[in-house]
Amino acid sequence: MPTCVRNGCKKEYTEEENTDDVCKHHPGSPVFHEGLKSWSCCKDVNKPELDFDEFMKIQVSYQTTSQGDVARPQADADAKPVTKEVFGAESTTASTFKVSATPKPSTPAPVIEEEDDLAAPVPSGATCRRNGCKAIFISDVESRTGDGEASVCTYHPAAPIFHEGSKGYLCCKRRVLEFDEFMKIEGCKKGKHVFVPKKQNTQEEVITTCRIDHYQTPSTVCVSVFAKKADKERSKVSFEESQVHLDLYLPDSKRFQRSLNLYGPILPDESNFSILGTKVELNLKKKDGKSWNLLEATDKEIGFNLIFGVSGRTGTIGAKEAIVDSTNRLNG
Repeated sequence: MPTCVRNGCKKEYTEEENTDDVCKHHPGSPVFHEGLKSWSCCKDVNKPELDFDEFMKIQVSYQTTSQGDVARPQADADAKPVTKEVFGAESTTASTFKVSATPKPSTPAPVIEEEDDLAAPVPSGATCRRNGCKAIFISDVESRTGDGEASVCTYHPAAPIFHEGSKGYLCCKRRVLEFDEFMKIEGCKKGKHVFVPKKQNTQEEVITTCRIDHYQTPSTVCVSVFAKKADKERSKVSFEESQVHLDLYLPDSKRFQRSLNLYGPILPDESNFSILGTKVELNLKKKDGKSWNLLEATDKEIGFNLIFGVSGRTGTIGAKEAIVDSTNRLNG
């Protein structure tokens, strides 16, 4: 069965299914800059992502009116990815790709591979979770328990690595420059597919800490809690006028709990949060529109209200515009 070569699609089709408007894809090239990842064709529509898995999920920007020959690369697939900086942030979501930083000369840590939970049912259309394998689940006998060709997984046991434009996997030597060629690198190990990973052994819960950063606009305060791989099902964030309560469940039985005593009042019903692969983002709606000196209230004396906001980035580093309230305008 032929597979579409376009970025963002990569689906298998029969000739009968290959109708107009069936292919949704990115006509542009991937852009990697300072750890952020986006597509050149929709960078003004979809914000850049830090996590590689979230980058791979960015909504496609273009729907073709004619699929054409899905087995032959299209012109847009020949576009070169724009790589401006070292791209090596560690991925933090449990899905197909797990991106690692550049390896050091020291002995690397042993790779702990996931195992398939044969007792768990597999959703229809599920894809093998191993890096480099694109196998789609057919049935338990054919894809999991049998000895046929469909049950053999050819994959990369280690993480992808992106360094100075070069792309490859830690477990094998091949390196390529083109993003499309990286996606085609054949696995270097054979084993069994992983459609539903076995749950890790239950460990004693450990309370941990997470770094918190923030910036503000005239109407909101944007907070980043760097909690990697927070469990979306179990984690909770609740808002009050003067407080935000965080209860985040992390991998390896770790848990982050904290209540933020906010510097200023917020509107709880208009505030929200989102759990991403590398962090939890809070969007706090100010109640009075005043500038915040700090994220949390303090008894110390603080000078005039001044904080640097950042457009499209996390944290306060690299800010270009000072944002103050109406009572603290900067004199020219």
